[in-house]
Amino acid sequence: MLEENIAAIATPAGKGGVAIIRISGKDPLNIAEKMFTPAGKTAVKDFTPYRMYAGNIDGGNFTDFGLCVYFRAPASYTGEDIVEFHCHGGENVARGILKQTFLHGAKSAGRGEFTKRAFLNGKLSLSSAEGVANMINGESDAEVKAGYLLYNEKLSSLVRELQDEMTTMLAGIDVSVDYPEEDVEEQHVDELKTALYPVKERLEKLLKSYATGKKIKSGVTVAICGKPNTGKSSLLNRLLGYDKAIVSDVAGTTRDAVEGVIEIEGRKFNLYDTAGVRESGDAIESIGIRRAESIVKAADVAVFVADLTMGLNEEDARVLEMVKDKPLIKIVNKADILNDETETDADALVSAVTGEGIQKLKRLLYEKSFSDRSEDAAFLIEERHYDALRRAKQSICQAIAACDSQPLDLIGIDVKAAWDALGEITGETATETIIQEIFAKFCVGK
Repeated sequence: MLEENIAAIATPAGKGGVAIIRISGKDPLNIAEKMFTPAGKTAVKDFTPYRMYAGNIDGGNFTDFGLCVYFRAPASYTGEDIVEFHCHGGENVARGILKQTFLHGAKSAGRGEFTKRAFLNGKLSLSSAEGVANMINGESDAEVKAGYLLYNEKLSSLVRELQDEMTTMLAGIDVSVDYPEEDVEEQHVDELKTALYPVKERLEKLLKSYATGKKIKSGVTVAICGKPNTGKSSLLNRLLGYDKAIVSDVAGTTRDAVEGVIEIEGRKFNLYDTAGVRESGDAIESIGIRRAESIVKAADVAVFVADLTMGLNEEDARVLEMVKDKPLIKIVNKADILNDETETDADALVSAVTGEGIQKLKRLLYEKSFSDRSEDAAFLIEERHYDALRRAKQSICQAIAACDSQPLDLIGIDVKAAWDALGEITGETATETIIQEIFAKFCVGK
């Protein structure tokens, strides 16, 4: 029941300056009256909404001095009445106060239950709720920004615009089916086909944004590859800013991929220092080389590292053959010991020892990975959204094809299927299973 009062600690576990206990439901103010004694003369029942009041909070075996605030429905996060206690941030303090809310009738909130109530009460769309989760779990500035745009209904507003156009189409189809006139229906089919093409193009544009959105959410996979002893591990350490990979003059030291994460212009890059690719009789090294080849195949970008002091040979050619279909950055390492007359077709000269060329390499990594620098684009960052849009586009394509041979009512079935697929993004047609899966990803208290 949505009328039940639910309660949870809304701040992370552990010690801190402040902890927040949130209560939402039919009458959380009633619980507050039993637990909070205002320091002033205003009784809890007379609290002005959205104003903080200082006073004593009942923790059962103790009393804490803190703050209480009341949010009146529907102008609250959940769309219900909400009360929050802001207490000192000790774990036992917060748990004691939470326990008292249960003694006074509140139920323990489940994962994401506050946000779920916000969705069910029409305060935000399902995709907006997913944006909240992305902001909370964001591991880079770009992921947080993308999550905020999702939360701020950037995607759902575009989806609803498409749905509105389809609703107009469906209404026109219904009218033509109810009042059939052969010449009018033929004209309507032509008009409908013309209107469907722009919808298809907009769906395609959104679908293309998933390539960027996926990299924003999961990070860009970068394979640092080359033959042994070209300085790949030293380069990884220099990019990370600390020693992660073992560095040695002995060729074949890196037996398995070593990874690390950096941010470039707020976007996450997952770096993999792979084993040097060469023919090897060492069984363990050979396994590492095969893993390196697998990582290179799965990478978004490959960084080929050459050492001109060693010269290029068949091993370098083998690596370049592996990465020929990848966005590629060719670099020459050990620039600090090259002379000025060295000729190379490399994209950058770098030195893992001095740091020369590292900033240029980072800029090249960004440029190879992201062609769109827009900060407010509605990138698709959820596979669920991509799948729904893919099915919507498929139905629109079927509707366009049907315009050449099928009656209006059958064309309308495909248009309605596209509308329903888009409704899974906003939540209008999402099943209970989908809704449960989404909110199960949330933490308790949000």
